[in-house]
Parts: sequence; structure tokens; C-alpha cells
Amino acid sequence: METISFDDFLNVDMRVGRVLEVEPFPEARKPAWKLRIDFGPEIGERRSSAQITDLYEAKGLVGRQVVAVVNFPSKRIAGFKSEVLVLGVEDEAGRISLLAPDHDVPPGRRIC
Repeated sequence: METISFDDFLNVDMRVGRVLEVEPFPEARKPAWKLRIDFGPEIGERRSSAQITDLYEAKGLVGRQVVAVVNFPSKRIAGFKSEVLVLGVEDEAGRISLLAPDHDVPPGRRIC
């Protein structure tokens, strides 16, 4: 495993956001949701595509806090502009489990 400097870590801007809206994403190659996420007044709302349909239903995601990288460039996925990368961990079956704070925090707080 390659090591990175602490400055490299600080260059990755990871923030807590709250999911505001979830839509199906049938155009995606793999099953996914389109998410609209609030990152507070400094960053605002951003959109993301997330391949988390195995473990999460749309109605259960609304209001949930997530952790996302907010300073990657936007990426087009099947015509959809994904602006942030929502973070999760893959289990042994390949399903993604979302990363989130244990306690409610204000949207936009930086991961440190």
C-alpha cells in the first residue's frame, strides 16, 4: 500500500450532507439512485449517482446524512451530471453500505 502525506489527505474535501431527494436512475449501467444532497450554505446542494440500491430504498434515504467527496470534478453518468462522490464500503457480497456520522451534525461539516 502506498502512503500519502497529511497534506494529500487534507486536499480531499469530505463533507457531511443530508439527502433531500432520491430518484430512480434506470439509464445507469448498474442499478443506482440519483441523489440531491444538501451540504449547507457554504457548498449548497449537489447531485450524485450512487449504486446503493441493494441495501437502501429511496424513502429510507431521504433525510439521511451521508459523507461525500465534494471537490472531485463533475462526472457524466448516462447523461446525468454527478457532482459529488458519496462514500461507502463494499461488503463481501459487493453491496455498498454508506458512511455517515454516528450523531446528527450540521450539513457541510468537514471530515477531519
